[in-house]
Amino acid sequence: MEKNNSKVTFKGNPVTLIGNEIKLNDKAVNFTVLNNGLQEVKLSDFDGKVKILSLFPSIDTGVCSKQAHTFNHEAANLSKDIVILAISNDLPFALNRFCGAEGITNLVTLSDHKNLDFSTKYGFLIEELRLLARGVVVIDKNNVVKYVEYVPEGTHEPDYESAISAAKKLV
Repeated sequence: MEKNNSKVTFKGNPVTLIGNEIKLNDKAVNFTVLNNGLQEVKLSDFDGKVKILSLFPSIDTGVCSKQAHTFNHEAANLSKDIVILAISNDLPFALNRFCGAEGITNLVTLSDHKNLDFSTKYGFLIEELRLLARGVVVIDKNNVVKYVEYVPEGTHEPDYESAISAAKKLV
């Protein structure tokens, strides 16, 4: 499997990202993940919408929880033409439990744990931990990547404002 050249650390330690590094203006590759009901969901299921992919290591950590809450809050004020897909390698059961307990209703939470299809196609798989690196990808209605952030340190939050701004410009 190809290694992504993005320089990312997790708790200060360098990690290896596996998969194809996604770049600005790349054609978004279709992928399959699982929803909270264990059904397969594909990126193509959201064709015709602007897609914000909110990527994180585990919903059961403070920074990931804050990321989910921040994007959930932002989603309430976005156009119906924008969808936020929150993707991790958490089990669908954990994502469902968290969203129910925390009132996360404006995100589509998805799990890549089964086949690692998203993480390897987009270069977000941390080889050492089998978790996703933190980041954000914004894809326009024609499935072209218009914003990419691989957060350099996994324990830091993404640049929410830049991601949301990029998405709003595409509506």
